[in-house]
Amino acid sequence: MAIHSSNIRAHSAFIFVASLLALQGCGGPVSASPAVTTTPAVASTSAKPMTRVVGSSQIDEGRYLVKIGGCNDCHTPGFAMTNGASPAEPEWLTGDSTGFSGPWGVSYPANLRLSFQNMSEDEFVTMAREGQGRPPMPWPSLMAMSDSDLRAIYAYVKQLGPKGAPAPAALSPGVTPDRPHIAFVPQMPPISRAMNQ
Repeated sequence: MAIHSSNIRAHSAFIFVASLLALQGCGGPVSASPAVTTTPAVASTSAKPMTRVVGSSQIDEGRYLVKIGGCNDCHTPGFAMTNGASPAEPEWLTGDSTGFSGPWGVSYPANLRLSFQNMSEDEFVTMAREGQGRPPMPWPSLMAMSDSDLRAIYAYVKQLGPKGAPAPAALSPGVTPDRPHIAFVPQMPPISRAMNQ
């Protein structure tokens, strides 16, 4: 029975690490290549694929990176649940009160529209490089971006202007949240009677 319990713990740890690694893929690294790319990213306001265009403005580059980086998936309420169909771009990146709970406590997606109003471009680049925030933010993906990519994201979010309310404060491990949250804790399937014998 001790071996069985040890195997379950090892399997649980593997699933937890695998799920964290899978989350990091949500906002994969992007290079600031000046070439036109043909990899489409579906725009939330239309079904047309979008491509990165040579000579596009810094704001357009930032919009592109926000779209393909998955920023809206967490930082825009309802975006992931509608597969990007809503809300419209003027409502993007206003944070969310649905949290993510795990061994780190509970984290809430920040209202980037407010956060970026209170930090400089250099402060954002430094924060992205340090990557010391709570999960499930895909910090390794942000840290892999070029300075040019990070500055384009900053310029795009900053030009959207302030909107919405601050996200709830993060909670320490063991504190029970008083609002909806998504648990990032591996769940083991029921063990059959045959395995227990």
